[in-house]
Amino acid sequence: MEYIEIEKGLIPYRFEISLSDAVFTFEIQYNSDFDFFTVDLERDGELLATGVKLVYGVPLFTDCKDDRFPQEELIPFDLSSTTQEVTWTTLEETVFLYVLEGDSDE
Repeated sequence: MEYIEIEKGLIPYRFEISLSDAVFTFEIQYNSDFDFFTVDLERDGELLATGVKLVYGVPLFTDCKDDRFPQEELIPFDLSSTTQEVTWTTLEETVFLYVLEGDSDE
């Protein structure tokens, strides 16, 4: 299963990734006071979403589904079932941001 690698040592940082036949820019932030990560999303220079929290088992951008967003589901998940939360300790250790193909009926 494919996942998006998040390089915690570079946070805060931006990177580009190809999804849904488009190039998106992700900006990853970390809130050390409350131990959570957020994502900003851009496409073609247009800011689509800011401060979207990585929540275990919940697809990113679920409240923002239109054709500008990735059609794949991006879900923080632990295939080993070791944990059920996204924290500094778990992200990129057991929890990864998996890419699942979106609904092809659209």
